[in-house]
Amino acid sequence: MNQKLVQANLKDTSSPQEKDLELDCSVAGYDYKLPSELIAQNPAVPRDSSRLLVVDSPTTGTETTPLHHIFHDLPALLGSGDLLVMNNTKVIPARLYGHKSTGAKIQVLLLEERQYNCWLALVKPGKSFKQGTKIIFEARQLGIKDQRLGIGDWEDSYTLKSPQLTATVLETDATTGGRLLQFDLPDGKSLMQLLEVFGEVPLPPYITASEAADEQYQTVYAKQPGAIAAPTAGLHFTPELLQKLRDRKINQAFVTLHVGVGTFRPVEVEDVTTHHMHEEWIEVPTTTVEQIRATKAAGGRIIAVGTTAVRALEGAAQSGNLQPFCGKTDLFIYPGYEWRVVDGLITNFHLPRSSLLMLVSALIGRQRLLNIYNEAIAFGYRFYSFGDAMLILPSQK
Repeated sequence: MNQKLVQANLKDTSSPQEKDLELDCSVAGYDYKLPSELIAQNPAVPRDSSRLLVVDSPTTGTETTPLHHIFHDLPALLGSGDLLVMNNTKVIPARLYGHKSTGAKIQVLLLEERQYNCWLALVKPGKSFKQGTKIIFEARQLGIKDQRLGIGDWEDSYTLKSPQLTATVLETDATTGGRLLQFDLPDGKSLMQLLEVFGEVPLPPYITASEAADEQYQTVYAKQPGAIAAPTAGLHFTPELLQKLRDRKINQAFVTLHVGVGTFRPVEVEDVTTHHMHEEWIEVPTTTVEQIRATKAAGGRIIAVGTTAVRALEGAAQSGNLQPFCGKTDLFIYPGYEWRVVDGLITNFHLPRSSLLMLVSALIGRQRLLNIYNEAIAFGYRFYSFGDAMLILPSQK
């Protein structure tokens, strides 16, 4: 018998359960085809008019048919005493445009501040950015808002006539392929103060024809600056919807996770168990931990708003119990993960082969999630950052 037939016969001996487990660990098991017209280019207006697909978790013993709702139905879908945990990170104007001393145009995406005014950044094109390269950034067109920031009061190089910003490449970062940039600023000024003038809010690469204003790519409760991408499940909330939830005794708590470069990086290894997540900065405050403990003690459910809230909560519970935490996490959640905090999840629809798809699969099961995605596609749901949402409940109340 030739080798190909031997291999085929060996594969045929695997049970459906064994094959399913193999796919859980294979990046190919998280693939699906999405019509390009379903990639949302603009957010729903108003925010809570987006669609909401409601499903239950298989841990309840029986899987019900997905239910089709509108996001503003959320108060009726949750129970009194449930706790929504939201990520209050704020997207910074992290994309900068400039040129080298040679005149060559460049684009920079800031990732994180490593030291005071020294930032890790992705640069494009990147091959020629060697140590010592000087970059000159030009301010965006100035308006009344910029004048309120006090640009005209800065040194000559920061006047309204010709505001400029310069940075020098210190070294290459082996982990991300980015560069460490030291920004040259007057004493007492930080780059974060200047980003409103020199930077723009970066949209994901699959959003190519958007008319959205910057504030539409921020949650209404965004508070802590530091993210380069929005926690998109939170984009569906309005102040009025948050009040309706409070009126129904559906409580709210906050964590912070500054979304980083991992959001834009696909899983590139075939065996997902060998994938290494980039670290992201999180803060789970004592007040949130206390709210979660009180909610669980009273029989309420912890519903994370977005995969970033999941990573923050579960990252702060890696010792076995949830504790207040401030630092970085590289937690990677995929099927087989042992949940410690989160009961349910509100999430958007994610890219194929992404770590976010694997995280949601850990809660609901990979094949079932793909089946639900196929139903969402058939019903014309809008996908990704500006798209519709899904509510995963541990049980129906």
